[in-house]
Amino acid sequence: MTDQRKSVRYQTTAKVVIAGNDKADTLLKDISVTGCRVLCPTFLEIELSSRYELKITPEGNADIGAFELTVESKWIRAGSSAFEFGFFILESPKGKHFQRYVDYLSWRYSQGNSMTGEEPSGIPRLG
Repeated sequence: MTDQRKSVRYQTTAKVVIAGNDKADTLLKDISVTGCRVLCPTFLEIELSSRYELKITPEGNADIGAFELTVESKWIRAGSSAFEFGFFILESPKGKHFQRYVDYLSWRYSQGNSMTGEEPSGIPRLG
């Protein structure tokens, strides 16, 4: 999961809206405190080294509100059935929601249930 990265990336199925590209099927494939990978079944006009605003809506079991990320595009990969986009995270205006989501995914991964969506216990909720 680390792929020689500075920060661990956690798998997710959160929904993503890229400002200016409102594809309904765009998903957040993985995320860390420094970057993320977005998956889309159709090509998006994304320019390398450009800034974008992402609106992330975590899966329902996370019980965390939507948040925005300001990102910079780093790579684009075309697959047989989808396109992947890699982004470096520059900032998050709702930093608490972003950090809470990464913490939730870290907890879920540490419990060995990275994709089951089981509710975490003992982790305080944001209001």
